[in-house]
Formats: sequence, C-alpha cells, structure tokens
Amino acid sequence: MALNTVIFDMDGLLIDSEPLWKEAADEVFLHYNIQLTETEYHTTTGLRTNEFVATWFSKFKIPDTEIGIAETKILEVVSYKIAEKGEIMPGVGYIFEFFQSHHFKIGLASSSPQFIIDQVIQQINIAPYLMATASAGNLKYGKPHPEVYLNCASALNSVPTECLCFEDSFNGMIAAKAARMKCVVIPMYHQQKEERWSAADLKLSSLQNFGALHLNVLNQ
Repeated sequence: MALNTVIFDMDGLLIDSEPLWKEAADEVFLHYNIQLTETEYHTTTGLRTNEFVATWFSKFKIPDTEIGIAETKILEVVSYKIAEKGEIMPGVGYIFEFFQSHHFKIGLASSSPQFIIDQVIQQINIAPYLMATASAGNLKYGKPHPEVYLNCASALNSVPTECLCFEDSFNGMIAAKAARMKCVVIPMYHQQKEERWSAADLKLSSLQNFGALHLNVLNQ
C-alpha cells in the first residue's frame, strides 16, 4: 500500500526542546534531591511527563502524592523555556514543503500535552501544513504504546500502513512500528551509532537529508 500520510513527532525532532525538558526536570527534581545523569535521563526520553516523573520517583522512593505536583511544575517551566529559547530544528521548513508538494496528508503526534503542542506549532509556524494533531497527554498509555499514532492516523482518515512517521526517540520509534507504520529516525548526534535504531526503516542525521529517493525506497 503506497504511503500517502506523514506524521511527525515534535520534541527533539521539530524543535530543539529536549535540552529544555531536561533543564526543567533537573530544576524541579532538585527540590526532591534527585540528580539524573545524561544516560539515565535519555532512557526515559519520549515518555509523557507524568510517566517520566513516576519512573524516577519510584526509583528514588518519592511519595506518589508528589507526582502530579512535580509534573505540573515541569510543564510550567518547560513551556516558559520553549517560548524563551526553543529553536526550530534544521530542515523543518524543507520537510513540510517536501511532503506538501507530494500531496501527503500531514499530522503531528506527540507525548506532550496539547497546550504545548499548540504553543510549538505557532512558534515554529507550521500550522498551515498540519491537518491533524494528537497528544498522548490524556491517553491511558503513552509512547511506546502506539495509540497516539493510531489516533492521529484516524483523524487524518488514513490507514496505518499508509503512514510514514518521523521520530527522534527510541520510545517513539517503537510506538510508530507498533502502529504498523514506516518510521524514519533522526537520533541525537551522540546516539547516532547505537544499534537499537536498526528497528527503524531508515535512519538519517537530519530532516533536510530526506528526499525523493528515500521516499521511493520506503514505498517498495
């Protein structure tokens, strides 16, 4: 079945917000005497904020009653940080123009809550391209569960096997593949050589490196 739909992740793929999420988490976690290493932090990249907080609060034995409080504070801090210094990732304008010119339906599926999705869409000026968005924020399960991708495909009136996803996180890649969609991964530079990306259909170093030849290969 030929691909006719593209669905993008957001944080770390379209906007360089992953460092800002880490800054926000670090600031809030300091109040609980938690300091995550880079390696620890990246194991939970792609999870929803409440799942991220719950994972580490469980490990460090912080009461569950604090999870919601910490989640709300992280979201407040990261929203401010994205507005102040969130930068669009290389190739975003190009990749949206590419798929629009190929008459693809275009969507966005993110673990972030809808208010941050809306904030980023306006900030990087991609609203004219998008036909649907989906947030895992209020779902029973977030990535790596495929529901957010399936919801976005449904909103676009697309069959999952007609969809191509772009991701930067391992949890996101697993979600896309679990949804029976093709997946292009663009990992962070220091993660590029990790073998775990072999589950993806294609790995690139930047959105701007994707072209017609890649699309033809993925359609085979």
